[in-house]
Amino acid sequence: MTQPSKPALTDLLHAAVTAVGGVERPGQVAMAEAVAEAVDNGSHLLVQAGTGTGKSLGYLVPALAHGERVVVATATLALQRQLVERDLPRTVDALQPLLRREPQFAMLKGRSNYLCLHRLHEGVPQDEGDGLFDQFEAAAPTSKLGQDLLRLRDWADETENGDRDDLTPGVSDRAWQQVSVTSRECLGASRCAYGAECFAEAARERAKLADVVVTNHALLAIDALEGAPVLPSHEVLVVDEAHELVSRVTGVATGELTPGRVNRTVKLAAKLVNEKAADALMSASEGFERLMELALPGRLEELPEDLRYALMALRDACRQVITSLGETRDRSVQDEDAVRKMALAATENVHEVAERIVEGSEYDVVWYERHDRFGASLRVAPLSVSGLLREKLFTERSVVLTSATLRLGADFNGVAASLGLAPEGTMAAEGEEDPPEWKGLDVGSPFDYPKQGILYVARHLSQPGRDSGREDMLDELAELIEAAGGRTLGLFSSMRAAQAAAEALRGRIDHPILLQGEETLGELIRRFASDARTCLFGTLSLWQGVDVPGPNCQLVVMDRIPFPRPDDPLMSARQKAVEEKGGNGFMAVAATHAALLMAQGAGRLVRASGDRGVVAVLDPRLVTARYGSFIKASMPDFWQTTDRNQVRRSLAAIDAAAPAAE
Repeated sequence: MTQPSKPALTDLLHAAVTAVGGVERPGQVAMAEAVAEAVDNGSHLLVQAGTGTGKSLGYLVPALAHGERVVVATATLALQRQLVERDLPRTVDALQPLLRREPQFAMLKGRSNYLCLHRLHEGVPQDEGDGLFDQFEAAAPTSKLGQDLLRLRDWADETENGDRDDLTPGVSDRAWQQVSVTSRECLGASRCAYGAECFAEAARERAKLADVVVTNHALLAIDALEGAPVLPSHEVLVVDEAHELVSRVTGVATGELTPGRVNRTVKLAAKLVNEKAADALMSASEGFERLMELALPGRLEELPEDLRYALMALRDACRQVITSLGETRDRSVQDEDAVRKMALAATENVHEVAERIVEGSEYDVVWYERHDRFGASLRVAPLSVSGLLREKLFTERSVVLTSATLRLGADFNGVAASLGLAPEGTMAAEGEEDPPEWKGLDVGSPFDYPKQGILYVARHLSQPGRDSGREDMLDELAELIEAAGGRTLGLFSSMRAAQAAAEALRGRIDHPILLQGEETLGELIRRFASDARTCLFGTLSLWQGVDVPGPNCQLVVMDRIPFPRPDDPLMSARQKAVEEKGGNGFMAVAATHAALLMAQGAGRLVRASGDRGVVAVLDPRLVTARYGSFIKASMPDFWQTTDRNQVRRSLAAIDAAAPAAE
């Protein structure tokens, strides 16, 4: 009996695009073919797909056609939602008749993203460690926390999956912590009275049966870092928004100690262990807290003796508590297993971070940070995650990494290096193991950037200094906004700069200015998108997370090239490490970081084929400094000018052509 022939990829793609109401793009077809080839021969692909390409279908269709399980990891909640609620259901329905099977899909996140029924019904540990208390009784019903908790209790009766992101409007982190647990705090389904109904366990079971598992970069990082796998086994990994992966993995691999966290560990563990162990931890905690009061921000290239001593005391006391927790029982403590599990999780965390810093690996960077509200913290992060990613990601599966910004300067090698990949086409020396084989592909964008957008660099402005008020920059910004009739997304390199600009301009121009932090990000973007005369100012998350097609965002302004702060301990350590190997640390770290952000920021302007506008960079270094051409080559190919009068005329014309504000 002859096997039915496999449907052609182009037919599958056409069916999927039609189902989601899209338009087939040449770039999308090229991407789908490259993904299919990489998946079929077990190699790796870095694919840059500009806004409007339809990259989700560009990888979903060939992955579903392949038939093996695929994990898709994204950085943002918005894209996870789009995949699970829109793209996947329609694509599966469209492909089912052609594939003659119905692929299943599921969403999977870390345990703390799901409501914990044990926590909800049995309560949370008191700081004094006497067992669990009812957080619903303890919080005043009129307080914000009390209202959030009551809403969570009602939601628990109606939610099908217990996923925090399905609760709208959301609740504060503090409220969510009362009804969720980390994987370390979890009792385990077999020991928990609510194990059979557990939302997190149900999500894991659904993922085991699915052909496509949608997750986030953080869980992918945990899967790579922890010994036990969290994700089900899979043949294909797709990393969307891949420009974010290194920073997300770094975040998961970063350890932190604060006096508050250590103090909470003492309170959780004190009543559950013998007096000797409790006293040792209390004493070590007090010693650590005294030191942290004097901590000055900055990198610790060598551990000061007093800090080493304090951390060793903390490490040894935690070890004693961990042993003691396993040996003593106290039946007077209500729901002892749950309280003990929380105490153990907190103690193990403090022990691990203290031990890691004391051991002082040459591959780690240690520094003090100071926060106005939370005080001092001691942090440790890997100097690089490239080795970890090479070892954990690129073996035993085909990996496709995609984003609108992966090609920096003229090639993919910069981003590839950060992921642990050798330059494209590198062959192993004789006797050495072959490096992972990968290919880079830029499928372009369906947008006509030179006709749809202008890149304006304000060459006449003064160069940004570290603390200058930049009056000339504020004057320029005000004039540009007036010419554009509002419609401005202001991207600033620091929150302080965004606040200062909003404060200065609110009294000077006749357009409403929304400022990040004054409302939730979602609400700010909604208000910005609904009123053409409005401006929105903000920092990092706006550079990457705003999608406002149409005439309400026709001017994107960047106050300066967003290099990392010179005193950023991790970035400066990475730069120094490159220089010690004979490389150009500034270009490899600072300029690459800036180019990635500027490419993302400029990408906010043109989101649809009818969009027109200007990206204005108020930093003359983009055209005067040698690294400027590298950064510009990473941005969309807009028509470029330094003529301020030309730009004002263009903005006024675009404003006049836009539909009248409602």
